[in-house]
Amino acid sequence: MGEAIGQILSYGVAVALSAFPIIGVVLMLATPRARSNGPALLLGWAVGLALVGTIVLLVSGGAGSSDQGQPADWVSALDLALGVLLLWVAVKEWRGRPGRDEEVALPKWMKTVDSFTPAKALALGTALSALNPKNLLLSIAAASAIARTDTSAGAQAGALAVYVALGSLGPGTPVVLYFALKERSRHILEDLRLWMERNNTVIMAVICLVFAAKLVGNAISGFSS
Repeated sequence: MGEAIGQILSYGVAVALSAFPIIGVVLMLATPRARSNGPALLLGWAVGLALVGTIVLLVSGGAGSSDQGQPADWVSALDLALGVLLLWVAVKEWRGRPGRDEEVALPKWMKTVDSFTPAKALALGTALSALNPKNLLLSIAAASAIARTDTSAGAQAGALAVYVALGSLGPGTPVVLYFALKERSRHILEDLRLWMERNNTVIMAVICLVFAAKLVGNAISGFSS
């Protein structure tokens, strides 16, 4: 299990740095339904990560992730595909970064958070973690890394739980600050929101580029072994 957890630590941190769920949680914590909507979005986020990871682990278990101690060819092919896709996301994010004096473009749903119900916040959190291209690709890569360790099903489930917990630290931190500090958290959360808005594209571009290089390197090593 230790080997499996070691494989996913960096992926969990990368997913935790997703800007939109953090911004979304902060916005919801400033609404009348803050006490229900903030935790609901966080729960949905965790459910989405767990859902993608579980599906990948089940598929990987049936396909066989190793061949005589080495990664199976399909694992290396998956790493290569994920690396190329993450490289595309990195280029897209970098090219879309706002100029110094340019207003940051945000998703339309952020303007309607006042009207959100807990159920809608839950669904949004799930969609942000399971359907966002960057998060989806990283979750697939993390679950694939767990699967190739060939540990027991229980150990793999434990490693996936660690990944979900790490990946939830980003949107979870504002929720903890809100309940722990109450009104005193308002300025901290607002500063966090503004910083994430301004630096989101650069952060995502760098993360995707680093993991694209890692996955392509894994694929090359797998094909040559």
